[in-house]
Amino acid sequence: MTECSVKRFGVLRDQVKLNCCNLTKKSCESLSSILSSQPCSLRVLDLSYNNLQDSGVDILSAGVRSPYCKLETLSLSGCLITEEGCTSLATALRSNPSYLRELDLSYNHPGKNSMKLLSAGLKDLRWRLDTLSWKHFLCPSLFHNAKCYCKFN
Repeated sequence: MTECSVKRFGVLRDQVKLNCCNLTKKSCESLSSILSSQPCSLRVLDLSYNNLQDSGVDILSAGVRSPYCKLETLSLSGCLITEEGCTSLATALRSNPSYLRELDLSYNHPGKNSMKLLSAGLKDLRWRLDTLSWKHFLCPSLFHNAKCYCKFN
């Protein structure tokens, strides 16, 4: 997926599903730029089963932190994220708590401290977050055998 196509679909669609599309840190730069731009119509972003790692999530978090970001659902299942990336997301949500309602961090290794930060957001009345998924920690064989698809709605 090229940067141009990521930008095109991000601007034209309110839902972007990029499951297992070999996205990396570079793709996160384009997506973060979309989330930070005015107006941003993107509401649902599914990046599950991509090799984003903490470095990609740190970049993506900058977009989530933007006051222009109106993202309601973010799925990062199986993206090789550790406590560092999850903490970056928690910090971004603290800066812009008004929109994100669902966050899926399943099949990652978020760590206890970052999950405490995110769980606290569920109780904070300023945060809209009402669903936080972190089932199962990542098993490499699951990552390689996952059903993968790219879908644009």
